[in-house]
Amino acid sequence: MASTSTLTLLLFLIFVLSLPSNSQSSSPVLDHHQESVNGQFDEWISLNVKHYNRKREESLKWMQESIKHKKQKVPAAPANASSSSSLDPKLRNAEMNKMIISVSQDGSGNFKTIKEALASIPLYNMRRVILDIKPGVYREKLNIPRNLPFVTFRGDSSNPPQITGNDTASAIGTDGTPLKTFQSATVAVDADYFVAINLIFENTAPHVVGTAGEQAVALRISGNKAAFYNCSFYGSQDTLYDHKGVHYFNNCFIQGSVDFIFGYGRSLYENCQLNSVAKKVASLTAQKRTNSSILSGFSFKNSTITGSGSVYLGRAWGDYSRVVFSYTYMDKIVLPLGWNDWGKTIRDSRVYYGEYKCSGPGADMTRRVPWARILTDEEAMPFIGTYYVDGNSWLIPPY
Repeated sequence: MASTSTLTLLLFLIFVLSLPSNSQSSSPVLDHHQESVNGQFDEWISLNVKHYNRKREESLKWMQESIKHKKQKVPAAPANASSSSSLDPKLRNAEMNKMIISVSQDGSGNFKTIKEALASIPLYNMRRVILDIKPGVYREKLNIPRNLPFVTFRGDSSNPPQITGNDTASAIGTDGTPLKTFQSATVAVDADYFVAINLIFENTAPHVVGTAGEQAVALRISGNKAAFYNCSFYGSQDTLYDHKGVHYFNNCFIQGSVDFIFGYGRSLYENCQLNSVAKKVASLTAQKRTNSSILSGFSFKNSTITGSGSVYLGRAWGDYSRVVFSYTYMDKIVLPLGWNDWGKTIRDSRVYYGEYKCSGPGADMTRRVPWARILTDEEAMPFIGTYYVDGNSWLIPPY
């Protein structure tokens, strides 16, 4: 009869022999490693779909309430909504204590210039200050610093005021050095909670093909939670610097020739017209998402692409650039390839360039670059609502 120790040893050997071979399990791991980049995108989509499903009911209720009560300045959160989906407390407090300052060049308002009106607002302001800007051409270079939040520029929809300038990246600043692109903006917004309604932002500096230093920004938005309604942005190269933060553009007109919407921002553009004035081949967007952990990207919904020249929908300024067009009409100026990797093929497996239910002669997907994505309903869903920019916590109907 075998001893207890011998039986124990035999059982142990049987157990070891029954274990799966390591060599058989290594192949899937290697395959997963090889597909890690694509896997990050799929994981990102999955997370955003889950986020959408979690927020959908509350977001729909918020939008329904906004439509039903257009005169309500600060919509109440749904009764069953979680604290994360309610209006930002700082924003709620600011909206409850708003004030209006009028600006008119003829002297009939509180101030004659926008710069003077901004200077009257105390730093670290915590209330909504609406600058009611009367019609006119305001030749001013403006900066709204980080410590001046909750500012609104409001114009007349029938005759919107125009803020214009002509600085370029190569223009010499007051310190004797070139301004560079960042400082070329006619209007620069570094503050959070900025809103613009019925305004024209313009940089009139021309762009000559092949000439360096002609970046000329009409508006730079670097603050978080900023919204633009019924605004127009006119420029040539680098018109709209969507620098960083979450932003919302509704019913806006954006015109330029080269990379005229660019930056790191996570922004939703709804019902906007993108008008190219390019003379040769150019790009509408240059989104600069530089790594897979940054939640940024441009989403265009229900928009229109028109104009002159031949344009790419976007070119990869960053290695992980992300741009999506949905329900958008694309005129024939859109090149058949659609997208450009800026000469770095390594970006082809990293960028996220998607199209969903677009129309027009420029929307033909048969000749697109192989790394462009035709999005499914599920893949498009995270990009096509205000939840993409967490809008139910800070977007309110314009005044």
